[in-house]
Amino acid sequence: MDMRPLKHFLTLADTLHFGRASEACHVSPSTLSRSIRQLEESLGVRLFERDNRHVVLTRHGQSFHAYARDTLEQWEQMRQSLMSEALTLTGEISIYCSVTASYSFLYDLLSEFRTRYPGIELKLHTGDPAQSMSRVLGGEEDMAITSRPRQLPEALAFKSLTRSPLVFIAPRDGAPWVPPDPRSPSAAQWRDVPMVLSEAGLSREVSDTWFKALGVTPRIYAQVAGHEAIVSMVGLGFGVGVVPRIVLEASPLVERVRILPVKPELPHYDVGLCVLNRRLKSPLINALWDEVEERG
Repeated sequence: MDMRPLKHFLTLADTLHFGRASEACHVSPSTLSRSIRQLEESLGVRLFERDNRHVVLTRHGQSFHAYARDTLEQWEQMRQSLMSEALTLTGEISIYCSVTASYSFLYDLLSEFRTRYPGIELKLHTGDPAQSMSRVLGGEEDMAITSRPRQLPEALAFKSLTRSPLVFIAPRDGAPWVPPDPRSPSAAQWRDVPMVLSEAGLSREVSDTWFKALGVTPRIYAQVAGHEAIVSMVGLGFGVGVVPRIVLEASPLVERVRILPVKPELPHYDVGLCVLNRRLKSPLINALWDEVEERG
C-alpha cells in the first residue's frame, strides 16, 4: 500500500507551504502538487484553497486531516506489529524537547535503545518546552520530554526522568532592584523588580501563583519562549528570572547569575517523557517506552 499521498497531505496541512512541505517530504514541489491533486480527484473535493501566496485547508480538508492521521497511525501499528513478529522493528519516532533536555537526557535515554533497535530512526525537534504536550496531543510528535503539569491530560502517559527545583536567579554583579532580603519576601521588596518569565508553561504558572500569594502583580520586563533565554537575559542584567535548576546548571552563562535564596521555596519541576496512551499500541513507540526506567 502506498501511504505517501497521505503523508504528503499531512505535511502540507501542517506547514501550509508547498516549498517547506516538499522539502520535508523529500520530493519536488511539482511532485507534491501532483500528489495532492490526485488525492483531491480521488475524493472528489478540494482539500486546499491555494493561490500564489497562501495555502489554506478547506472544510473538507479539515475533516480529512483526522482521517489521514488515524489511518497512518493504524497502518504503522499494523506494520510494526507484523515486523515485531519477525523480531525486526524499523521506522521512525519523533521526539520533541528543549535544548537543555536534548543534552541532559537523550544520551542516557537513547544510547542503549539505538544499539538494540538499529532499524529505528529517531527524529529530534527542539523548541519551547511549553509547547511539548500540545504537540504530542496534536499528533505533531510521537513523544516529548517535558515537565509534568499540575493536571496531566487523561490522554497522556508520563514517565518521570528526574526532579529539579525551580529557582529565582539574579545577575551575579547585582542591581539596585534585587530584593535585599529574599528569605523574607515582602510586597515592597518585589513590587518594582523587573521579571523575565516564560510566556507559558509550569514555571510561569508557579511564578504567577507565588506573586499572587505575596499580593503583588509582577512587573514583567520580558516574556520569553524557553528557559535558556531567561538565563541569558538575567545574566545581561535585565531582571530576575525563574528557571529549573537543571537548566541553570547546564547553561554556559551559569557564572553570570546567582540563585536568590527565596522563601518559601518554589516547588520541584518533574521532568519526564510523555506520549499519547493510544500510541503505546505501536510496537515501535512501546519499545522506547519500555526502555525508559521511571525515577521516583
